[in-house]
Amino acid sequence: MKLFIYNGTVVNANGSEKTDVLIEDSIITKIGIDIVEPDDCKKINADGLLVIPGGIDPHTHLEMPMGDLRTADGFENGGRAALSGGTTTIIDFVNPVRGQSFLHTFDQWLERAQKATCNYSFHVTVTWFDQSVADEMRILAEEKGVNSFKHFTTYRDTIMLDPDSMLQSFEQVKELGCLCTVHAENDEIITFLQRKLLSQGITHPRGHVLSRPPIAEGEATHRVIAIAKVVEVPLYIVHLSCADALRAVVSAQQKGQEVYAESLCGHLLLDESVYFAKEREVAARYVMTPPYRTQEHRDALWDGLASGAIQTTASDNCTFTQENRNRGLDDFTKIPNGSPGIEDRMRIIWDQGVRTNKLTPEQFVAVTSTNAAKIFNIYPRKGLIAPGADADIVLWAPTKQHRVSAQTHLHAIDYSVFEGFTFTGTPLLTILNGEIVFENSEVTARPGQGQYIQRPQF
Repeated sequence: MKLFIYNGTVVNANGSEKTDVLIEDSIITKIGIDIVEPDDCKKINADGLLVIPGGIDPHTHLEMPMGDLRTADGFENGGRAALSGGTTTIIDFVNPVRGQSFLHTFDQWLERAQKATCNYSFHVTVTWFDQSVADEMRILAEEKGVNSFKHFTTYRDTIMLDPDSMLQSFEQVKELGCLCTVHAENDEIITFLQRKLLSQGITHPRGHVLSRPPIAEGEATHRVIAIAKVVEVPLYIVHLSCADALRAVVSAQQKGQEVYAESLCGHLLLDESVYFAKEREVAARYVMTPPYRTQEHRDALWDGLASGAIQTTASDNCTFTQENRNRGLDDFTKIPNGSPGIEDRMRIIWDQGVRTNKLTPEQFVAVTSTNAAKIFNIYPRKGLIAPGADADIVLWAPTKQHRVSAQTHLHAIDYSVFEGFTFTGTPLLTILNGEIVFENSEVTARPGQGQYIQRPQF
């Protein structure tokens, strides 16, 4: 298929220009105002629209098992939600059970993703470590296109690594020329506060935010930065949510350490007051980790995005139905954690960032696409509109409004944490691998149309 986009303003992270774009066979082949379009191409008038690289969401959990549950959004409907919101590539997580082969688990996730409607890639979580794991990490990096490995400093009973294993894993990641990503929260503080709150009879979902204070995240962030410095491995902090953690990141960056940070669209929008809703069923919908924070911390995150201290935005899309969440109405520690966001991430960043002059359109492109492409080593194939880049493109309507409702969203859950919000700025058309997959408010992507994106070692 050949597509010719004309009259639009192309916005890349490094600048904007009024120009035309020619797409041939899933690749951008020409950019300029003097393109002679082929006779057999489809013409798309982008007058008044921004032509931007397809969004890259570097943090999702689709069809992820959690105990006897599985996240509600799958690779088919989750991909459609992503495309409708301007995201064309996601990076999901392969989570081996302790003792389980990483390669076997990777193949399981790859099989689930065969019906994906958007492009996808994988991080792999290091849930246990020995020489067999180190050997499989090498195969994943050298043969399977995995260049990032995730580590947890909490959830000790399931996925948290002990300190010795974390150091060994960090060392292996460095040797492989890959990137360490970390969920940083102090498990000891959280466990202590959970027990204390429950002993005081606090079972309401508000106990979730009370048991995960910013200091727990800040301490763990500082600690893993120190470990990464000793090992001399690049570090990526996922879902950074508070000023305490940001200060640790900025301090390391100022000293020349290679540390990256990601913030979630939900953390940039929602307030911790949601956990104090009187109705437990409502409060339980917002339980995700780390929890939503106060205005002070949201302001810090926006400052971090504007200054470049925070490089990426993600959704951490991890959805559970109301029925699933109701399991923990009498014990907040039993509520399955997670939140939607894959559909509205880019709308939130534009509405709350660009429209309020916190970010420029170029910064918007950087934090929703280009920086993730660079950090995870798929740039300039992704995250850029230029000759030779993949034709993952969004025509963005900067003044068009989109109202969020559980009645119309594409998530497979019966509520929305963004219910009733109206965001200004939304995709009008999305192109995936050179094909139009979202237009006239309808996603037309076919199951399996998404491609697996291998990410080379650094």
